[in-house]
Amino acid sequence: MTAPALHTPDAHSGPDRPDRSDVSGDAADSADAGREKVSGLRHEARAIHALVHRDLLRLASQPVHTALMLVQPVIYLFVLGGGLATLIPTASLGVGYQSYLFPGVLMMTVQTPTIMVGIRLITDRQSGYLRELLMAPVRRPTLLLGTCAGGTLVSTAQGAVLLALAGAIGLPYDPVLLLLLIAAMVLCSFTLTALALTLAVSLSRPEIFNMLLGLVMMPLVLFSGGFFPIANLPGWAHTVAAANPLAYGVDLLRRCIALRVPGQASGAGVTWSSFQPPLLVEGTLLLTLGTVALLWAAHVFSRPE
Repeated sequence: MTAPALHTPDAHSGPDRPDRSDVSGDAADSADAGREKVSGLRHEARAIHALVHRDLLRLASQPVHTALMLVQPVIYLFVLGGGLATLIPTASLGVGYQSYLFPGVLMMTVQTPTIMVGIRLITDRQSGYLRELLMAPVRRPTLLLGTCAGGTLVSTAQGAVLLALAGAIGLPYDPVLLLLLIAAMVLCSFTLTALALTLAVSLSRPEIFNMLLGLVMMPLVLFSGGFFPIANLPGWAHTVAAANPLAYGVDLLRRCIALRVPGQASGAGVTWSSFQPPLLVEGTLLLTLGTVALLWAAHVFSRPE
């Protein structure tokens, strides 16, 4: 008589071991999710590239407008700078007045295109173009990031054109010096563009934007140290200059020149109670301010209208 066969559970199919089909399905889902994430990031990157490309095309298609935007800085550099150079002694600045004025002129050159980014955002909203742009299958912060990147690149390009005049005021065409100045202009352009976008996303009419700029920009320029040393200002003005992003930008450009051309070193710029922050600290402050401003602008821009 044969004993009945006992059914022994398979060790590979026990209740404590997950089913292979389920594991394979989870892995497939995870892989699909990873591919979708990479595809989404590429889609967002293409949107940023398209916005930057649009700004570059606009710059290339408007050579007269670009040239006119460069006229004012050139007039300041050679007419104002040349006239005051005979009245202001070199000993009072440490350098000739035109050399002292050059970083301020560079800041003026990158400042104007960054303001135009904010104005363009408001006019795009009024014309309905922004509403069509928001219909694209990308996130709103991505559109704002692309706009900021395009404005930063355009303003830096215009500032780089003005570097061709460096030799006319006695600065050498040192490749390292030019790279330092371009890097500083990228940082300044990013911060100013982010601030302009922060203001633009909070307003709905370009008239209000222009009025606020008229009230704010002139004091910021006067307290930037671009036209005369901050040390010559009244004591209370030093506090205003210490809170002025333009002052840090001008000081950053001026100290980049001093790194490569020691004879062009001028007096101290921004000070904190008689302490001058290091160059890297000034650059970090500008980068932090621009990043915080862009994040806040993206937060406001993401709100449904």
